[in-house]
Amino acid sequence: MRNVRIPVMLVLGVAVLWGTAGPIQLVAEPDGDTKIALVDDCDPTDVAGWAPVGCLHDRGDVRQAEFAMFLRSPLYDNDGNPLSTAGQFLVGHPSWRNVPSHVAIAEGKTIHIENEGGRPHTFTPVAQFGGGRVPPLLVGTQMASECALAAGATDPYQVAPGERLKLTASGDGIMRFQCCFHPWMRATVRVTGE
Repeated sequence: MRNVRIPVMLVLGVAVLWGTAGPIQLVAEPDGDTKIALVDDCDPTDVAGWAPVGCLHDRGDVRQAEFAMFLRSPLYDNDGNPLSTAGQFLVGHPSWRNVPSHVAIAEGKTIHIENEGGRPHTFTPVAQFGGGRVPPLLVGTQMASECALAAGATDPYQVAPGERLKLTASGDGIMRFQCCFHPWMRATVRVTGE
């Protein structure tokens, strides 16, 4: 009987702590600024798969072949038309993401963006979410106009692995951001008056 009591009490204790702690909440920096991490889990040992840019961090377990498998899903093609081509809708690998994907911040405060992944990403402000500028990753999407670059232009919102970008929250309402390489990497920022 005693052997049963200890695990039961342990489970009840954890449940009580879990219930009183409430949901995890994102805490803004003391100065009101906030941080968003650009994350991916590319496998640095898959040198040929991630060429020519490579995977520039020392961890990660997603090889390029797995990344490609997650781009599309036939479950999104259920429009009832037998002539529809399967896999025409972009899904994207879930380990390519923004963390968190939604924050609230006061107008005039700074959004600190850091690329914690091994691949380049952008954190581009867009009017509407759309596709990116990498043709194989467009899959049923139309490129967001903000992702278009003139020939030879550099992207001011590109963040290399390990680098940072700072943006100021402006306006009042929702700001939208997406990666112009991996367009399923999206974030929204709710800007409120000070």
